[in-house]
Amino acid sequence: MNTKSTCLAIVCSIALFSPGLLATAGQVGEASGDWWDIPYPEPFDASKIETTLQFIHVEGNRFVDEDGNTRTFHGVNISDPDKLERDGYWSKAHFQVIKSWGANLVRVPVHPIAWQGRGKEEYFKLLDQAVTWASELGLYLNIEWHGIGNLETGVFQHPMHYTTKQETYNFWRDVSFRYAGIPAVAFYELFNEPTTYRGQLGRISWAEWKAINEQMIGIIFAHDTKVIPLVGGFDWAYELRSVGEHPIDFEGIGYVSHPYPMKAPQPWEENWEEAFGNVADTYPLMAAEIGFMAADQPGAHIPVIADEEYGRRILAYFEKKGISWTAWCFDPDWPPQLISDWDYTPTIQGAFFRDYMLEKN
Repeated sequence: MNTKSTCLAIVCSIALFSPGLLATAGQVGEASGDWWDIPYPEPFDASKIETTLQFIHVEGNRFVDEDGNTRTFHGVNISDPDKLERDGYWSKAHFQVIKSWGANLVRVPVHPIAWQGRGKEEYFKLLDQAVTWASELGLYLNIEWHGIGNLETGVFQHPMHYTTKQETYNFWRDVSFRYAGIPAVAFYELFNEPTTYRGQLGRISWAEWKAINEQMIGIIFAHDTKVIPLVGGFDWAYELRSVGEHPIDFEGIGYVSHPYPMKAPQPWEENWEEAFGNVADTYPLMAAEIGFMAADQPGAHIPVIADEEYGRRILAYFEKKGISWTAWCFDPDWPPQLISDWDYTPTIQGAFFRDYMLEKN
């Protein structure tokens, strides 16, 4: 074999083990733009963010900051960033008003239909803005995958929630890679409201749901060990009865309940304790959706109809148990509403939760 042939053979052999070599030879530092040269995944560029926020972690049944202080979170749910952007209200000013209400946590619901429709790259632009604004304003975020239904059967309550286990796993892989090491991104709520809808969406056992969540947590922790995954239980994320005997097999996580007023009969406190509150004795707990409204208000529906008595009692219960919470929803269109218009006029429940947050935070 002559020298020229030998050199060519060596280059070809190297290319077998370094497929990008020939593509970049002669254009060092320049990607060709072809599919095999597109970098993936891409992290969020945090170099321009200035923040005083500390990382939050789990110790026992508490959320704790870097100084060892217990942190109890009080905040609000916003509507989907895709909706807010379409309506013309996706802005730092929106977060500034939330901050002025005394909130220290914002729950960000990402609906599968919006993620699919806008596309990952475009949706990440919205989440990047949320991360930037929250970091600058001293707010923490809970990013959540807003499905309602049965991930095991793949049957969901409404087409807006249609997803798959594979898409859900990939969502958390992409999100956890992108926002690894960002203090403002404190929580990932893995799936909004698991439910069989009284059997209409098929069956799922706690063992199956536990395994699905452990897959998600494993993927997240492989990319980011500083974030806190949050796991919801059945009955639209209301009850956590199985956690006592069969907890999720990971440290550093929290659990979620959505204890709307009509989820339990009186006496509320006894039923709350049995359904989810006892979990807070061992693990940190986040009531990621709470809220109330009168029956004659726009959009009133089961299970949210109640008055301030519910608000007083559930916040007293949370305070006694050390439970964090975010009220639904900081949007005049999504009941139970915290604001009645885009001038940010508080509803009855909005004024109630705002006054509490201003006092506590």
